[in-house]
Amino acid sequence: MLSIGPQTTVHTHTGYEYYAKEFDGFTHTHLEGVGCTGSGGNILIKPILNKNVETTLLKSKQYASPGYYEVSFDNGITASMSVLDNFGVEYYTYPKDIADKGLFIDLSFALSNRFIAETHTIEENKISGWIDTYTTCHGGIYRIYYALQFSNFNAFEKLNEHQYYVSLKADSKSTEVKVGFSSVGVKYAEEKLKDSNIDSVKRASDQAWNSLFSRVTVQGETERENLFYSLLYRGLQAPYKISEGDSMYAAIDGSTKKADFTVYHGWAIWDNYREQLPMLSLLYPEKYKGIVKSIANLYRYGKKDWATKHEPSPTVRTEHAIAVLLDAYEKNYSLDLLSIKDSIIAEVNRLNFNSPDKALESSYDLYAASKIMSILKDDQLATQYRNKALEYKNYWEKDFADLSRDDVDRMQARGLYQGTIRQYRWFVPYDIQGLKNLIGGEAQFIKELDQFFEENNYNHANQPDLQVPGLYNATSQPWKSQKLFRNIMLDTVVQNYFNNNSKGIDPYVGRIYQNQPKAYLRTMDDDAGTMSSWFVLRSMGMSPANIGTPVYYLTAPIFEKVSIHFPNDKKFEIVVENYDKDHFYIQSATLNGKELNQNWLRHEDIVNGGELIITTSAVPNKNWGIENTFVTEFN
Repeated sequence: MLSIGPQTTVHTHTGYEYYAKEFDGFTHTHLEGVGCTGSGGNILIKPILNKNVETTLLKSKQYASPGYYEVSFDNGITASMSVLDNFGVEYYTYPKDIADKGLFIDLSFALSNRFIAETHTIEENKISGWIDTYTTCHGGIYRIYYALQFSNFNAFEKLNEHQYYVSLKADSKSTEVKVGFSSVGVKYAEEKLKDSNIDSVKRASDQAWNSLFSRVTVQGETERENLFYSLLYRGLQAPYKISEGDSMYAAIDGSTKKADFTVYHGWAIWDNYREQLPMLSLLYPEKYKGIVKSIANLYRYGKKDWATKHEPSPTVRTEHAIAVLLDAYEKNYSLDLLSIKDSIIAEVNRLNFNSPDKALESSYDLYAASKIMSILKDDQLATQYRNKALEYKNYWEKDFADLSRDDVDRMQARGLYQGTIRQYRWFVPYDIQGLKNLIGGEAQFIKELDQFFEENNYNHANQPDLQVPGLYNATSQPWKSQKLFRNIMLDTVVQNYFNNNSKGIDPYVGRIYQNQPKAYLRTMDDDAGTMSSWFVLRSMGMSPANIGTPVYYLTAPIFEKVSIHFPNDKKFEIVVENYDKDHFYIQSATLNGKELNQNWLRHEDIVNGGELIITTSAVPNKNWGIENTFVTEFN
């Protein structure tokens, strides 16, 4: 939850722009590339000279690693910071010839003017309190409790209701700021102000991050390895732990509760249910059990599609949480679904079918709700929801069957959200067999998929058609998905669509994923790790068939070897034979020494450990992967 980093002029959705030279200071909440104009940016701290709040901070050089950041400015000020859990340390040094040096503190600072209110108290060299801020897109309100403690402290000088000047002792050359965050109360934030310095926090943070990264080891080209771990890092930014050591946490109705599990928060489920949460469910099961229980727990306290007025930390939205719960249950995560049954029913009753995309999206939630009601032995509701979910066929026939209409390539036509008719028409992940039938059978399904990609209608700058490159896996031509995945990950592609245009206006030609500051396409938010996790899974050779179905399609990894080290000491290895960095077609495969002719595995096949050997080639084997084809079907 605590994420200390630079605040620049100008800035992106996270508050920081790599190429910007001028800094406003440093803020303490950031979310990984979410929509609207970002979220967070709380509590600005700015090192200043001669008590001048307008002190110019122009970057001269900077360095960063996971959990650590440092920067030097033209005026001789340097800043470094490190975070471990919800405790952080900032260290500022000043030029020797300046007598009056200190820090400007703005407790009302937040991105996009989302600050609401704050209260604070001052005690010696410490300031603590709480801050209320609007969430992403002003969808709700979150409250953060904080404590700040300053070394080489001289005095606080109040500048206005929310701003202070912190002066330092005359002979001091530096100051260390310790920061504690909590969702529960000031006392918890203050207890985090440990007796440690920035070096010890950095060492502990390095160790914690390396523990996460080492869950997966990849061996291949250095450029690809670096890209993999950069994107894995981005995929691990949220959700974050909000429960305290005594298991207390803040619920989304404003109450304080005690949990028997680790409570997480910071949701962007509408986006990352597709990729990031499935990645976490596979690679980090010991953490995911708390994450998915935390999602289920939202239903007990008034979950809304967007945020409530009592969020315990920055968050975005939670649509499709029902599918996430189903997916977790099918992967053998322990969930008490019965206790939240009524809340799930209430959410189903609120589903929106008022636009073509909403009709398909809501039908997907109905599918998941139907499966959950079956799990709970409520056959009547299961049948009711199943029948309602299958009405997607009527909506599809009405809006998505006819591609001759003149608006099918126009972004947001007919009230669509961030997509076109061509892109949204494929969104029936739970019933691909039914979609094939609607289109006219498998041959026509493949023909229209071919046309979709040949005409560059696919949009990787957003999520509505994110699953479409993998749809060939559910046909007799899985080798086409093998090629598409590799192209999107590593090759030059044509992208026609962005948030602010329709097809044919200023297309992008180039790579989508790049390990450099401009890492994505324009208007392509990472959306709390969604787009990064898409790459991570496919680079390992796996992709979810459908969220709610514990099945992964197989493709060729971009590495020679991938090893997943599970916390129960089991290991799943993927070894590529006849490896060549430009080979992406699967010739053959074996699983634990036995020939594997199907192009998919179940979740349990992976987490139970074993060895998958994939032999690749420069040309497709059109006979591999077409036996026992896995096609989702809901009837």
